Amino acid sequence: MPYPFARPYLTTRGLVPENQESPIHFIEPGITSARYHFRRNHFPYPNLLSFNYWIPIRGNVERPMWISLKELYDLPSVTVPALLECAGNKRSLFEPKVFGEQWEKGAMSQGNWRGVQLRILLEMAGIQEGSVEVVVEGCDRGKRNDSAQEVSYTRSLPLEKAMHPDTLVAYAYNDRPIPFKHGFPLRLIVPGWYGMASVKWIKQIEVSAKPFTGPFQTKDYVYYPEKDSDAGAFPVTAMNVNSSILHPTDRDILSRGIHVIEGIAWSGSEEIVKVDISVDNGTSWAEAELDNDGENGYHWIRWSYEWEASHPGEFTILSKSTDASEQVQPSSPLWNRKGYGYNAVDKVKVKVE
Repeated sequence: MPYPFARPYLTTRGLVPENQESPIHFIEPGITSARYHFRRNHFPYPNLLSFNYWIPIRGNVERPMWISLKELYDLPSVTVPALLECAGNKRSLFEPKVFGEQWEKGAMSQGNWRGVQLRILLEMAGIQEGSVEVVVEGCDRGKRNDSAQEVSYTRSLPLEKAMHPDTLVAYAYNDRPIPFKHGFPLRLIVPGWYGMASVKWIKQIEVSAKPFTGPFQTKDYVYYPEKDSDAGAFPVTAMNVNSSILHPTDRDILSRGIHVIEGIAWSGSEEIVKVDISVDNGTSWAEAELDNDGENGYHWIRWSYEWEASHPGEFTILSKSTDASEQVQPSSPLWNRKGYGYNAVDKVKVKVE
């Protein structure tokens, strides 16, 4: 490292509750350390006594049970490399503007999560016939603007997703205990879905025979394509195909010569198979080089493109990714009034002198 004493910092979007953006442009685009992992909260941090931590598994099950941390640690574990992206990532880029945390490109991070498959716990309890969802409640709670009553952060998963082998009750991140601010001692990890599904500080797990209707399920984390009505609304689930240009950064001034354009691409559904780059605002396109570098699972993929800036001027650089199911980044996002799922072709403007 040429400047060992220089380091990036999280970008603050809010303090109570704490919401911090990862310095995505200035860290190695591989595993994100806990120090630089983005933070997204709806309420203040909960007060926990981890030494007396038990989780009930109840509801539509044959054997309601409580499981301690020690019992959970003794169960077979798996490690899943997974990207977590806030559903509001890039919200600040929507036009017309929408209300909410004005995330730029750093409400996302990735690493290796270790824990117990949720399905193992559900099978231990015995899922009864007629079950449709698994409801996971977090210990964080508080008041919302639309209600005078305190509520907890609670979300549900369809039974099929809850039983997926990569859906975890996780207790470790990058081979260390999950930091408290990221859900210690236990959090849900739902790879491929936006981060709202990965409930932190798990308080209880309940199997349900009917759809869950809590506010973070049916009011928030819903796409509302109409500004003044709920017509056409549908839930936020899997991450959209997406990409971000990390270098150069927007409004950089560059010298003439060869520059390497670098970035990342990801999708919640399939692996990325192609990233196209334009240096003339979409008039022409060329394929970037993809670099897996051993990354797999649900991680982003790194890409690069060598560009010869032979003459001065202003240039608009675009990136557009395609995944294995042939989903392609659109030229414009699906506008929705809560600002979720922004995935338009990424854009930076630079000046060459």
